[in-house]
Amino acid sequence: MFPPAFAPRMGYLCKYLKRMGWEITVVTEYIEDDTFRFLAENAKVTYIDFYPRRNGSRILRRAEWLWVMLLDLLFHYKDWRTARVCRPLLQANKYKCILCSTYRTYPLTAARKLSKRFNLPFVADLRDIIEQYPSNEYISHRFNIRPRWLNTLITKLFRHRLLRDRNKALREARYITTVSPWHVQTLRPYNPNVRLIYNGYDPDMFYPQAIKNEQFWITYTGRLLSIAIRNPDLLFEAIRRLANDRVIDPALFRVVWYMDEKSHALIRQEAKRHKVEEFMDYHDYVPASEIPFILNKSSVLLSLANKSGSSGPKGIMTTKFFEFLAVEKPILCVRSDEACLAEAIRETNSGLAATQMGEVYDFLKRQYETWEEQGYTSISVNKEKRIKYSREEQAKQFAQLFEEL
Repeated sequence: MFPPAFAPRMGYLCKYLKRMGWEITVVTEYIEDDTFRFLAENAKVTYIDFYPRRNGSRILRRAEWLWVMLLDLLFHYKDWRTARVCRPLLQANKYKCILCSTYRTYPLTAARKLSKRFNLPFVADLRDIIEQYPSNEYISHRFNIRPRWLNTLITKLFRHRLLRDRNKALREARYITTVSPWHVQTLRPYNPNVRLIYNGYDPDMFYPQAIKNEQFWITYTGRLLSIAIRNPDLLFEAIRRLANDRVIDPALFRVVWYMDEKSHALIRQEAKRHKVEEFMDYHDYVPASEIPFILNKSSVLLSLANKSGSSGPKGIMTTKFFEFLAVEKPILCVRSDEACLAEAIRETNSGLAATQMGEVYDFLKRQYETWEEQGYTSISVNKEKRIKYSREEQAKQFAQLFEEL
């Protein structure tokens, strides 16, 4: 994806590459989303709309999605169309490199074939990979086919096909770039030339401001695919105990969620189970340009995670964490992944990656008392460690890689 859709990694990369004098042409799937519209002007963009009937009836939309999925499974339809759009661009201009950024597999097959045809080096950038999820959260639309055994079989075949096509492309890439040390180790067997380029924050937008707030806000921005990936239990247990001990009052202490409706439903269910519904506030997504003010107005920034391992998520370091880091507000990570994210929080001195409820209780009590005294909170982040997560620095890493090629 590319802006205006939710695509901060590529959107910010183009912003800073353009400042460095690079010329970028983007071919991407059209997604109906305006979250990052302010980043859409940094490259020449061609959008491919695979679902033009999105405004039709529910039955028509479902039929169109199933048809496109079937064509894609049988004939690599989306990659074929993408390559067809790219060919005249590559014939008419003197490009030096193909960069393909994906969260699953598409459009790696198109990039691999175009690389061969036009004899251009090909870099595969993997933001998220199938292996990082504990279950099938990488599938954005569930198949929901009956009987259940058929649904399981199709899901298994779909996963096999995605991994087969991805790994074939990775073996032919000149370099792989990816987002965490765990991702580097997981992808290296397919290609030894793997570079770590973290996600990050835009220094033009995200920087600390002391904004007083009449309420103590714990703020979360983003999706919640499943409790297996991001588990808020320790937070809710600590809030319940703080309330029972009369440390906090729901009139002043709020947990503010900026999420989609499906994520809201998951949080409402968990909040009800822990009997902390009265502390919750729910909001829809807001444009990305509004996020810096919301973060600076907050007292604690919430990073939801879970213990990394065979049955849990692996290597997930979301853009949200780096943006939290940039505004120098206390970060609360529950539950600690006890891996990459916890290590980044420790080395930057940016907050707490919690493994026990008591830690969360003490952390929130301390931050709440600070807010009561001065109306806002802050934390002394290790600035030397933080700078490596700047989008500008990451664009320099990409530029260096392209120059080598």
